[in-house]
Amino acid sequence: MNIIIIEDEFRAAKSLQNLIKELKPESTITGVYDSIESSVEALSQGNKPDLIFMDIHLSDGLSFEIFKQVDITCPVVFCTAFDQYMLDAFKSKGVDYVLKPFSRDDIAEALRKVDELKKFFQKTEIPELEAILQKITQPQASTKSSFLVFKNQKYTTILTENIAYFYIHNEMTHLVTFDKQQFSLTQSLGQVAELVSPKQFFRVNRQYIVNFTAIKEMEHYFQRKIYVKLVIDTPEKLLINKEKTHSFFSWLEDR
Repeated sequence: MNIIIIEDEFRAAKSLQNLIKELKPESTITGVYDSIESSVEALSQGNKPDLIFMDIHLSDGLSFEIFKQVDITCPVVFCTAFDQYMLDAFKSKGVDYVLKPFSRDDIAEALRKVDELKKFFQKTEIPELEAILQKITQPQASTKSSFLVFKNQKYTTILTENIAYFYIHNEMTHLVTFDKQQFSLTQSLGQVAELVSPKQFFRVNRQYIVNFTAIKEMEHYFQRKIYVKLVIDTPEKLLINKEKTHSFFSWLEDR
């Protein structure tokens, strides 16, 4: 595997080189660049890496400018001291987002993720054109527009668009509306996930499914998890494991 490093801090670049050589001795570091200009020049002249470790703040601007000037087709691991660029990073072929000061485990995890992606695409066959066309022309399954609920000896329907989140408590599935009403459901959380729109709802973990409209903000949490805050309170903190971070931010971007 050919790897290049785009980093304007000498110590960080050196640390990355040492860790990569230790963790992936069969790889070759084909270049270390400290600016947008030098990176664009190298990539334009034929340095075609299999992986890039890239800082975001470089001496001559934000590294996202590189993507505007050259076509980068390989995965990118962003290493930065700033967490506000995470969404932009995943839009720019980012497969991991490592915050400085990074550790050996952080880089090992990033390399493991890259290897898993590589193995997945090697094993996955390209589907036949006929199969693609069939999938495109198949009618999409309709999503549930409301849920029938029972409370206080009365039945009522709750429009799905008015539901902030679903969650499990005492092995029972509940829905909570934006006006903080709570109702129990007969469906399991897995069944709910199949009924609601995947564009509007995301299963953040085994206990919660959240509505895109209900999300207020996100922040980093311990062990590289993401803490999701909603516009209304939840019984527990909504935490997304690092393995699900990429798909979560891709879902947020897919509007």
